[in-house]
Amino acid sequence: MNQVNKTYKVQKPLSKISVAPMLDWTNKHCRAFHRLISPNTLLYTEMVTTGALIHGDWKRYLRYNQEQHPIALQLGGSDPQDLATCSKMAEDHGYDEINLNCGCPSDRVQKGQFGAVLMESPDLVARCIESMCNATTLPITVKCRIGIDKQDSFAFLDKFISTSKQAGCAHYIIHARKAWLNGLSPKENRTVPPINYERAAEIKAKHPELSITINGEIKTTEQAIEHLKIFDSVMIGREAYKNPYILNEVETKIFKTPEKQCLSRIEIAHAMIPYIEKQMHDFGTPAKSITRHIMGLFQEQRGARKWRQTLSTLPYEESITPAQIIEKALTELTATIASC
Repeated sequence: MNQVNKTYKVQKPLSKISVAPMLDWTNKHCRAFHRLISPNTLLYTEMVTTGALIHGDWKRYLRYNQEQHPIALQLGGSDPQDLATCSKMAEDHGYDEINLNCGCPSDRVQKGQFGAVLMESPDLVARCIESMCNATTLPITVKCRIGIDKQDSFAFLDKFISTSKQAGCAHYIIHARKAWLNGLSPKENRTVPPINYERAAEIKAKHPELSITINGEIKTTEQAIEHLKIFDSVMIGREAYKNPYILNEVETKIFKTPEKQCLSRIEIAHAMIPYIEKQMHDFGTPAKSITRHIMGLFQEQRGARKWRQTLSTLPYEESITPAQIIEKALTELTATIASC
């Protein structure tokens, strides 16, 4: 490895809080929605494979609106040169960070020899990181698990990190569950293996020069605040999609943004109208492809069910405008509240 990469600099996370990359969920429409709620949270793309960027419609995968900064691109791949090529593409398109996926356990990802299976090959991961670092000035981060299958020990995780950090990675996002590569579905891998924050904390203690982001089963801002006493940042996953207005609490309680500067749920709903209109006009995106991401806006509020029901049916009607969709959904919601 080149000496320049062995003497890496300490790299602080781009934000104290981030939203996890989630396949089929955190696309550009979801990120536009999340950014309206929290201006300071770091947003990640869905995982994008190197093959999709090099051989596919790369513009579709890399496109985003500028308001989404800070934004990180998560890459899936295991070929150092391909990852270098895609890292340069990310830099050219203005991304703020590039993340290497070493945590996804799905069968499809395993067949491509990337994701969580890469934790078995720390030397390969090091070569990938070195190649990526040589191709871009952007920070290169790694998202991994605490272990895989029966390789479930501090020593296994420590070897993975100790080896790959020498190539230039100074920031690891640790999902505090191991992954079963056989026997569990990706969904089960998010809930069945037990959480072990302590192992991630041991890594932070042994490698204080590294930035460590903790991920896994974090559902409240109070939990996030507690984790920030140990870790450099916190990544919120499914809760940010299911209950997105938690990002408002993040904004006010963690980033200390005054509540009066934040948008209310109704203001956010209205703000989505011009976004939907532009996506429909510029790219022919169906409204339903966007409104599916905002169904959780009123989670745990009165009328939330009616809001979801309206957004589940109205966008499928012909010739209906985004304004009509949102206003109708809000009308149904407020009528439900009034009748309670």
